[in-house]
Amino acid sequence: MGLHRFKPLPSGRMGILWTLAAIRDAALVEFGCMGHMLYSGVTLKRAGVHNACKLYSTHIDETDIALGGTERLNHTIDNVVKRDHPCVIFLLPSSIPEVIGTDLPALCAELQPEYPGVRLLPFGYGGFNVTQHRGIQEALLLLAKTLPANLKRTQEPTFNIIGSCADLFRFQADAMELVRIMEGAFGIKPLCVMTSDTSVTEIENMGGAHINLVIRREGEPAAKHLQQRFGTPYLLGRPYGIDGTTRWLEQITQIAGLTPDAAFLKDQREISRQQLASVMPSLRHIIRAHPEEAVLSLGGHADVVRGVLSFGCGELSLARGTCWCDCPDMTTEDIPYFSEDQWTRAVQEHKKGYLMASGEALEWAGRNTKLQISNPDTKWRLHPYEPPFMGFRGAVHLVNLWINENVED
Repeated sequence: MGLHRFKPLPSGRMGILWTLAAIRDAALVEFGCMGHMLYSGVTLKRAGVHNACKLYSTHIDETDIALGGTERLNHTIDNVVKRDHPCVIFLLPSSIPEVIGTDLPALCAELQPEYPGVRLLPFGYGGFNVTQHRGIQEALLLLAKTLPANLKRTQEPTFNIIGSCADLFRFQADAMELVRIMEGAFGIKPLCVMTSDTSVTEIENMGGAHINLVIRREGEPAAKHLQQRFGTPYLLGRPYGIDGTTRWLEQITQIAGLTPDAAFLKDQREISRQQLASVMPSLRHIIRAHPEEAVLSLGGHADVVRGVLSFGCGELSLARGTCWCDCPDMTTEDIPYFSEDQWTRAVQEHKKGYLMASGEALEWAGRNTKLQISNPDTKWRLHPYEPPFMGFRGAVHLVNLWINENVED
């Protein structure tokens, strides 16, 4: 591993952990070093994940590594079953067991008959050979393949959200805004918000949904599997802006055959435009008379960057600045992946306009941290009730951030 001034790109293990940690009525046992889970638990609490999956680490020593011993894992699983009575225990390897070739699936198959009331579900990707985004993708897919029960669609229309995970900044607020909009527009409720606000039982009931809303590309393989198994259609996309959210709802109408409440949509659009009416003349003046101050530069998850960009530069006509994503597997010509050297240079070169990136990058550059749209974070996020970025309310929030950036300058 090379030297890094800032946090390096997280591994697949971290992506899996951030995906599973919010699931209620479950436990996660990491077969690895004690310190891993201790620090990870603190990071999750800082992100606002509380009272969900129970997190444990077995701790391993030199003897376990040299002789391939797994007795600690057996003992830990037994204690977790007796103490917490979880519906499912997720098994996660750390880098050392992954390197030495510990066969977690075989261990789970051997131990499963001893715990008929608890499902043992092993995960891979404990090493450094894949990124957090691949870990998230594999975790969502494995959950979708193994936990959902054979169910018919619910009598009244319902939906699932796939891809709301703790690695995304404001993940809970964005998911709640989508739930609010779906209930208002179509009068339907979620079966499962996977995984930021869900339980094992809710994942088991996913097959009853009428549509899956996939809000990040890592969730598409899971949605494709559910479509193949249950015939559930899915929509991939994150709704940003007033017009963008309206188009997103129109797509849901076409895919799922649902009829939206015209009065709700009209009301939401009018409320959003009324709330923005007082600042839009000032924003248009900045775009027209001071174009250098209306440049929007973005760094973070590729889907978040693309969504905010579509609103800021599409609906509002801000000028596009430097945009980059935080995953090499998602690099494209218009939104490339930036290494640490590249994004630090981009941040330093952005002198005027709106710079929206990770809290770490903004704090290091001495820029306004209120414009954070991605992690790594530098603050505690104890509650999920901050303003979202997606949806109608997210549109108002983003404009509020941009206009105040000009005022503060």
